[in-house]
Amino acid sequence: MNETYNWYQQLIKPSWAPPSWLFGPVWSVLYLIIAISFGYVFYLAIKGRISWVMALPFILNLVFNLIFTPIQFGLRNNLLAAVDILAVLVTMIWSFVAILPVARWVVIANVPYLIWVSFATVLQFTITYLNK
Repeated sequence: MNETYNWYQQLIKPSWAPPSWLFGPVWSVLYLIIAISFGYVFYLAIKGRISWVMALPFILNLVFNLIFTPIQFGLRNNLLAAVDILAVLVTMIWSFVAILPVARWVVIANVPYLIWVSFATVLQFTITYLNK
């Protein structure tokens, strides 16, 4: 873990990059929002109130979100991490479009997630460019 921390600290980052300690608290809050809102979407799909096709972008979003850390810090692959975080952003927008007619509150609740992932996408692409 310490080796991974040192690797990340040595990457060239833009001056506007947040401090490393901020990521844990932000993701803790976001994962709570995701658990509640995505859980509701999955509940609707299980009960047959929405199709699993409508829940698909939520599933993909979770997969892409969960593999980001192993890609970035396990593989130490900035380019693949940039592609992955872009997939997180795209599936999030897709999920918003899919669920808006059925559960608008899910979209509203996830606006902080959208803002953070949008920022994280720009940050990751910047880090990838600066460390090529």
